[in-house]
Amino acid sequence: MLVDKTTLYDLSVFHREDEQSLFHKIDYTRTTEGKAELRKIFSNPFSQEQQILQVQQVLNTIGVKLDHWPTRITNGTLLVIEKFLDDNPSEFPGRPNPFNAFLYKLLHPADHSMVRFSMQQLFEFIKGFEEIHGFFSGMQLPPILNAVLMRSQRILADHRLTNLKSHQDFSTIHSSTTLVYGRVFHQEMSTQVQELISIYAKLDAWFAMAKANIELDLQNPIFVDSQAPVISARSLRHLMLKDPVSYDLEMNMHSNFIFLTGANMAGKSTLIKAVGLSVYLAHIGMGVPAHEMKLCLFEGILSNINVEDNLLKGESYFFNEVKRIRETILRISNGKRWLVLIDEIFKGTNIQDAMKCSLAVIRGLVKMQNGLFILSTHLYEIGEELKDLPSISFKYFETSLAEDELCFSYQLKDGISQDRMGYLILQKEGVTALLDNIGNPTEKSR
Repeated sequence: MLVDKTTLYDLSVFHREDEQSLFHKIDYTRTTEGKAELRKIFSNPFSQEQQILQVQQVLNTIGVKLDHWPTRITNGTLLVIEKFLDDNPSEFPGRPNPFNAFLYKLLHPADHSMVRFSMQQLFEFIKGFEEIHGFFSGMQLPPILNAVLMRSQRILADHRLTNLKSHQDFSTIHSSTTLVYGRVFHQEMSTQVQELISIYAKLDAWFAMAKANIELDLQNPIFVDSQAPVISARSLRHLMLKDPVSYDLEMNMHSNFIFLTGANMAGKSTLIKAVGLSVYLAHIGMGVPAHEMKLCLFEGILSNINVEDNLLKGESYFFNEVKRIRETILRISNGKRWLVLIDEIFKGTNIQDAMKCSLAVIRGLVKMQNGLFILSTHLYEIGEELKDLPSISFKYFETSLAEDELCFSYQLKDGISQDRMGYLILQKEGVTALLDNIGNPTEKSR
């Protein structure tokens, strides 16, 4: 599935402040390599249903015994091994024995210590893989997981490792033997060791995703075979909020456009991002924050949420909005299924222009039955001019004022908002009073 950099940041999949990102929330990896692999997965959502279903199966398999996941392999272990593979220690003895091992230690004490410590970490690495193989023993494995484990088992079955694996504790291995394995791992099997590290990174990333599914109460979505785009969700919520309100949502070719209105802070952006994040998570094989969700396979997600001006290029906010809309139209004109998310369209121009431009864009987009669209706006007035379009659903978030306090229900309702809260907020925050008293000498003296 295609998700460009703009959309990834609009939805906070990644964020300049990492703690505010979806990636940070899912990142239960235990190693730097696992984190890098997880980022790669997040950057490349799947485009085929079979790929998604296999990852779902992998995460379910790990999740069954999640509390017993082997932890012998640590980030420190991998760092030491990688440094050892990159280093150039003094030449190892051709046939290490107690005597030349002693000479090596005497003549090259730093290299000897480094090799000894590195072999201890490689010993832990191999034993850790044996524990991982034991973790999955006797389980029905998805093909993608089975292939990964079979590859690691073939590497560890190498006859050069037989003696090393027979030891239960590294302290029983003689100093001369560590030099033997120093040469084996550094000169003969470095490629295989690096492959094992890559395999562990993949397993670590899958572990993180499986743990996130459980910790965040995510449910596997169901992909439906549909030529037309469809999303059906029950109790959908925004994953990044501490106490989210859930929504029920139905979108299909007969209702492919949501015209969303409501006051600032009422919940419009939250709903848009909740839908986008859920579709995104579904396409990397993870569960979604909903009690139940059915959806089609999408070609991609495109968003127009956090548009910025570009002073260096002399491009205005409005011009960049127009560029993003143009790019969106060109991309989704390929007839494939797309999800398009637009938050507060055409903020960068005057209200008359914004209304005219918005009407033109909406009337054009709604004709594209291969796409699902959610568009939020403060331009309530144009809603009346769109009621002749049968596939538009009008939804709003209600805001009320109780004892001079704004109240947000965050409940999605049918219709067009009639809230006009801007001036009330201005009054409530005392701005109008301050303005009224500008130039009042009495107020200045207080």
